[in-house]
Amino acid sequence: MTSLDALFGLHGRVAVVTGGTGVLGSALARALCGAGASVALLARRREQLDQGARKLQELGAEALAVTADVLDRVQLEGARDAVLERFGRIDLLVNTAGGNVPEATLDETMSFFDLPESAFERVFALNVVGTLLPSQVFGRAIAEREGQSDGCIVNISSMAAQRAISRIVGYSAAKAAVDNLTRWLAVDAARVYGGRLRVNAIAPGFFIGEQNRALLLTETGELTPRGQTIVEHTPLGRLGEPRELSSTVVWLCGPGSAFVNGVVIPVDGGFSAFSGV
Repeated sequence: MTSLDALFGLHGRVAVVTGGTGVLGSALARALCGAGASVALLARRREQLDQGARKLQELGAEALAVTADVLDRVQLEGARDAVLERFGRIDLLVNTAGGNVPEATLDETMSFFDLPESAFERVFALNVVGTLLPSQVFGRAIAEREGQSDGCIVNISSMAAQRAISRIVGYSAAKAAVDNLTRWLAVDAARVYGGRLRVNAIAPGFFIGEQNRALLLTETGELTPRGQTIVEHTPLGRLGEPRELSSTVVWLCGPGSAFVNGVVIPVDGGFSAFSGV
């Protein structure tokens, strides 16, 4: 009988989590630590990083805070070197950095033709380039480990990549590009490096985060009209909890998914399966 640890255990593995101070990044970092991995949290804000690392350490995990902007290759290379100096290796990368920018969200008075080009470029850079650069910098360290296998990158996509969701055209286009980048890199890395580097993605449905809270919830915690529409289109009838992404990221990072490559896994309460009728 195969043990759960043989399928999902991450003992001895080192993971880097970009966007590690965000709601989803924090939850995924805790899940990786819970499975036995050492985790390097990467983000721009030092105080929040240090707090996040301390929380993981209080749970008994080995955690490191590294400051870097995912759009700055030099900073990312410095962060990579700091992780290698501390842990001696990098096995896993989870790219949670990303999100929307307010100026790229169309309000009720705007049409597509009013979308500022600069806002579109910013949201595209944050999500696509902010996934590309960490994948290049940390992915190389994963792929080129001598004699090692089962390294992986997990990207964070979105339901917005698969379905037309009103008002967020820039974010939707950017996450669609993340999907394609995931598949392209999965094929290329497998052909060049074999099992040393797999690449997959998770497509969350609707979860409350710092950036979308005002769109989905009122100040008293009730659903906004937009939030209510989303819940009505979600067969499970509610928004997701960040912890509900945990098992998927642990599975994709663990030995039990060694033959899983180039897929985008929806975790959405059935949103992507429902036609609305």
